[in-house]
Amino acid sequence: MTALAVAPLLGTTACSGGHPPNPNPRASLPLQAVAVDLPRYMGRWYVIAHVPYFAEHGFVATRAEWTLRADGRIDDVFVGRKGGFDQHERRYQFVDTVEPGSGGGTWRVRLFWPVYFTQLTLYVDPGYRYTILGNPDKTLGWIFAREPVISDDAYRALLARLDAIGYDTSQFVRVPQVPAQLGQPGFEPADANR
Repeated sequence: MTALAVAPLLGTTACSGGHPPNPNPRASLPLQAVAVDLPRYMGRWYVIAHVPYFAEHGFVATRAEWTLRADGRIDDVFVGRKGGFDQHERRYQFVDTVEPGSGGGTWRVRLFWPVYFTQLTLYVDPGYRYTILGNPDKTLGWIFAREPVISDDAYRALLARLDAIGYDTSQFVRVPQVPAQLGQPGFEPADANR
């Protein structure tokens, strides 16, 4: 995603069903990508929370690693452990293209030719510590951070931003990044069979 894992593919799958109607009164507001400083935006981002979909179910310790290529495209690697912290890391590689005129905030993620997914950067804080990603119809969304664990206050503030742009924030679940988070309220369970 961030192409996160196979988010793209699921963009089509997730949009076609499985999500209840969005009760947010701002649900119909169109999303606007924000401009980003691409070199500064590159690097490692931990998945703090997401709207669950089949490709990421059961993963823990997930992260995206973005590298700007000489041709202007982005190498996008999704890394995670399926089923628990004792499982081996799985890596999924994508190539993203920045949409011209988007200020670096809209990417076309190539799952495999000819399947693409549009990923929008919806927020990045001035210190490039937190970012929010989504797709145009608000069926997928992610909260990323540079560190694997963030404060509850920071998490609530990021959810409030998602609410303000029309997301149904009740759909978001946190992704366990450290073993102590397993089984905690609001966190997705690690289950290799999901």
